[in-house]
Amino acid sequence: MELPVLVGVDGSESSLRAVDWAADAAVRHGVPLRLLHASTEWTEEELRPEDLMACAAERAHQHAPGVRLSTGVLTEDPADALVHAGRNAFAVVVGSRGRGRIAGLLLGSVSLSVAGRADCPVVVVRGGDAARRGGRGRIVLGVGDVSEDAPAARFAFREAMARHCELHAVRAWRRPALHAQKHPLIQGNPAVAREREALEYLDGALRATAREHSGIDLRMRAVEGPARVVLLEEARGADLLVVGAHRRPGHGGLQMGMVDHTVLHHADCPVALVPEHI
Repeated sequence: MELPVLVGVDGSESSLRAVDWAADAAVRHGVPLRLLHASTEWTEEELRPEDLMACAAERAHQHAPGVRLSTGVLTEDPADALVHAGRNAFAVVVGSRGRGRIAGLLLGSVSLSVAGRADCPVVVVRGGDAARRGGRGRIVLGVGDVSEDAPAARFAFREAMARHCELHAVRAWRRPALHAQKHPLIQGNPAVAREREALEYLDGALRATAREHSGIDLRMRAVEGPARVVLLEEARGADLLVVGAHRRPGHGGLQMGMVDHTVLHHADCPVALVPEHI
């Protein structure tokens, strides 16, 4: 069975931009597109859900004429509906802002809830027109403390292959709190050693996945600084930022770290958050 790219539609401009991104992704990967609207309330001032979905479907077909498309409408909490449907999805795509009443939110509550709970990759469509269209030729993968052949790495390599673009794998490193050169028994430059360790870690973490995707132009970088700051800077001018999200079985609620929160709220390009069960 082909797993679809699933996109949440609520009628907001942000969700319609997510429809565009998801339609492109579905065609690029040769999988179906599933549009889903879920809500527990509807007012007469709004489009009927069926009409809303018809408009979204027409937009998807115009944006990506070859897309295979289906729609669904549920009377259910939208975040719960997307998380449940995402169990049988290639990925869930959401806009960065919904139709919530709190205008100051950087990231919509539904998008945040789905990103923090879903069992499949979640793409939050952020950034300006150029970032959303792609074509810049670069995907960024943030590599934290992961096992070899991690799901986020596999997702990033697969995206780079489908887009025929470079993959930049980045690992942040920090200088020791106390400069080791001050100690008479420790020789060498500890900062150089930390950078070397980060590069060696990258090589080990990605070696198996890179072998399976030998045609990818992979570039590995070890960058000094806090991971959240490093990734935001590296993502400038990228088509997509991919990061892993640790999931602990049996734990309810949102499961995201500080780095995940930061990039979802502030990145200049779409962000893919990929669950990694520990």
